[in-house]
Amino acid sequence: MAEEVNTESLKEFISSLPYTYNRTNTAKDIKENYAKHENATVSVAGRALAVRKAGKIVFIDLLDWSGKIQAYFEFTTLGEKEFSMVKSMNPGDILGVEGTVFKTHAGEVSIKVKSFKQLSKAIRPLPDKWHGLQNVELRYRKRYLDLIMNPDVRRIFTIRSKVTSLARSFLEGEGFIEVETSVLQPIYGGANAQPFKTHVNTLNEEHYLRIADELYLKRLIIGGFEKVFEVGKDFRNEDVDSSHNPEFTQLEWYQAYADYEQMMSLTEHLVSYIVRGIFGTYEITHQGKKMNFRPPFKRLKFVDSLNKAIGKDTIKMSDKELLDVADKHGVKMETWERNRAHTFDKLFKALIQPNLVDPTFIIDYPAGFTTLCRPKRGDPSLIEKFELFAGGIKFANAYSELNNPIIQKENFESEVQKNKEGDKETEPMDMDFIEAMEYGMPPTGGVGLGMDRFIMILTDCSSMKEVILFPLEKREKA
Repeated sequence: MAEEVNTESLKEFISSLPYTYNRTNTAKDIKENYAKHENATVSVAGRALAVRKAGKIVFIDLLDWSGKIQAYFEFTTLGEKEFSMVKSMNPGDILGVEGTVFKTHAGEVSIKVKSFKQLSKAIRPLPDKWHGLQNVELRYRKRYLDLIMNPDVRRIFTIRSKVTSLARSFLEGEGFIEVETSVLQPIYGGANAQPFKTHVNTLNEEHYLRIADELYLKRLIIGGFEKVFEVGKDFRNEDVDSSHNPEFTQLEWYQAYADYEQMMSLTEHLVSYIVRGIFGTYEITHQGKKMNFRPPFKRLKFVDSLNKAIGKDTIKMSDKELLDVADKHGVKMETWERNRAHTFDKLFKALIQPNLVDPTFIIDYPAGFTTLCRPKRGDPSLIEKFELFAGGIKFANAYSELNNPIIQKENFESEVQKNKEGDKETEPMDMDFIEAMEYGMPPTGGVGLGMDRFIMILTDCSSMKEVILFPLEKREKA
């Protein structure tokens, strides 16, 4: 019964707290502009991170979105009733304070509180101040606690917001318009990946969460939009590891009358614009490796780099010879992966990718890597595709886009056959897209940039989960 009374009393107390609070300044503003604010009256609001009591003085570290500032409460200023309320405060409580700005004897910028209001009551204790929130899975699962306790995490997501904003600004400055395309699709496509499937009750049909924005953005190019981009979520039913999350953010853009060379130029200028815009320099460090994003970026041909690493001409090898090379280099191939494209891809990931530290375009991939790319002019054994790497991480992919509907249909038919033979990562036949192409698709260049991986590089993180606010985690058992 006593517990019920306490719960009821607490419920009433929390319900009685103010609906709003008028604050005039942030912690960061006051600390960075102390000379301007010294002795001025300010009001701030935030969460109590630490409460330190010393006789007739109480110090509370207040955390708002911009940072932390110390609030100084004095018995002689507040009086007995108000001061006793301050002494009852706990870490986690949220309050607003009004007072004058000064520096303590220790030189810490603080607010001498004249009045305050409790705005919320924490009924669960915050994680231990000194040990923080160290369990990695718990940090991801309870990101709100991670954000409270770890200022570096707040910095990561502030940078993430700036990256998206700068990307939009750059592309709009280049004449692109932002669009939104379907996330729920009757046929998935635009990449080699396994989809998530769902059932639409009203239509009594199976639909899929999109694996890429590509085919719908190309429909817009066909429809007459010449420069389009989209920032959106894609979904792939694949691994959860340091560089994969089933739900991820992609920036894709397409330009009519352009090819992969023009897309390369646009990509390196976009990427360098973002790096410079955030850090004021092209040089950054990721996981102890220095890299320079000043354009132009280095270019390497896929086949040349792989041939050099292996010491043989891989393009001329038979499928069996290529698989033997993979076995020799300890590259594990699943049964369904034992084909030419997957073998090339896995060999490259094992032998070349880890050494790509400075931003590097890998260009001119072997034919068979994708169904959506035009052949290399003058060499049909290759395709006009590039991928962009930095710090050993792939974060962009682009083509001179295939615009021949007859070849596109043949490629889709080949993919359907591969799927029947066991390949799990193939594209389905999309006759609606073929029909759209049959009305005429201009020559087009397109790029997909993985925002999560790019932000990993910029924020010196080793896992995508560090840059996704709520990454996929196995649910806790009840």
